[in-house]
Amino acid sequence: MSTHEAVTVIGLGAMGATMAEVLLAAGHQTTVWNRTPGRAPHLVGVEVATAAEAVAASELVLISQVDYAAMDESLAGVDLTGRVLVNLSSDSPDRLRAADRLVAERGGTLITAGIMVPPPGIGKPGSYAFYTGPRQTVEAHREALETLGRIEYVGTDPGLAMLFYQAMLNVFWSSLTSYFYSAALVGSAGVSAEGLRPYVAAMLADLTEDGPMGFLKILTAELEAGVYPGELNSLHMQAVGSEHVVAAFRQAGLDTSFPAALAAVFGRAEAAGLGSGGLAGLIEVIRKPAA
Repeated sequence: MSTHEAVTVIGLGAMGATMAEVLLAAGHQTTVWNRTPGRAPHLVGVEVATAAEAVAASELVLISQVDYAAMDESLAGVDLTGRVLVNLSSDSPDRLRAADRLVAERGGTLITAGIMVPPPGIGKPGSYAFYTGPRQTVEAHREALETLGRIEYVGTDPGLAMLFYQAMLNVFWSSLTSYFYSAALVGSAGVSAEGLRPYVAAMLADLTEDGPMGFLKILTAELEAGVYPGELNSLHMQAVGSEHVVAAFRQAGLDTSFPAALAAVFGRAEAAGLGSGGLAGLIEVIRKPAA
């Protein structure tokens, strides 16, 4: 007989279906339910007809839906007493905090989570998720949760897992989108994206190296100290350069909204008197949004 705990998975999109497959392969008795039946025909043997049946089948209920409103709709009227809901759906941090209160009022415990790999990466080396909620509850279900990937516990605030998740997505999306813009810029002169890629890869490696020249490490130290030296490369110089970048996109006949948005942040920093400091000083205007 298996010693693995039983698990329920609610939501059978690409992420939820993969989670169910990984749990089944690891030996967990797995029950699944989806608002639209038959979304994952290969899981039909473990699919039940109602959300109430799915929740009743396991103490641990994993939820992978489009947002937290979907959880509210799916679990309306369902008895949550004694159940641990681990919601890996995306939403705003305050929405997660509200959901935590509502689940507690109904006798359950909510663990909020943000999973940091696409569906094919679930359960693979390098897979991880941010978790927030009662630490003892996360630890009680560690074996099942670690089947999906490494646990990164970040605190008790229900909104914090989503803050980490969205912070990482912001870096991921903006980095790749800036690469697409740059590929289009050199492409306007007939240069292939592959002609640019090695230089971008080298820059990213330089940014993230852990040595004394790693820009991410240097700038993080400046953010922590609240001191932004700009003697060698002032924010003013970079603000001027950002306007040149916008001009280059405009002259190439390309969309300028992304580089113009960055130039606007630089301009606000200059207007705030931060021009003589370094790039990390941008955080001061980020903390004080424009009217």
